[in-house]
Amino acid sequence: MYSDTPRKAEIVFYEGRPAVIGSVPRLAIAIVTLGIGWLYFWITTNTTHYLITSQRILVETGLLSRQTNTLELYLIDDIDLEKPFGQRLMGTGNIILRTQDRSTPELHLERLPLNVRELYEQMRPAIEESKYWQRIRSREG
Repeated sequence: MYSDTPRKAEIVFYEGRPAVIGSVPRLAIAIVTLGIGWLYFWITTNTTHYLITSQRILVETGLLSRQTNTLELYLIDDIDLEKPFGQRLMGTGNIILRTQDRSTPELHLERLPLNVRELYEQMRPAIEESKYWQRIRSREG
């Protein structure tokens, strides 16, 4: 009955990198080291790219050689929102995902430079919908 209903198109919730200076301690290090800390943070930040959609999360890492880790949303067991004081001051936050994925049992999306509460609220129903569609596919196969 439900399997005749087409699945919604994949929607991009966020695409980008973590914030270079996403917390007060990072800002302090950048200032104290006269910019050398900022350069280090910039290089390490530019080696990480996030793509968060309504069906999957892709985390691409690496400077010269790249590695892509894909996590399907239906494998997520729990999602936590974390906004430490230093990050709240800088307008960033973290999302921590506990998953059934053997290669990534816990995934940290750190220093996201956007309203993480809004992203969290978008991801919660998308995770449930993804689990629903996965159950339908499992029953048909």
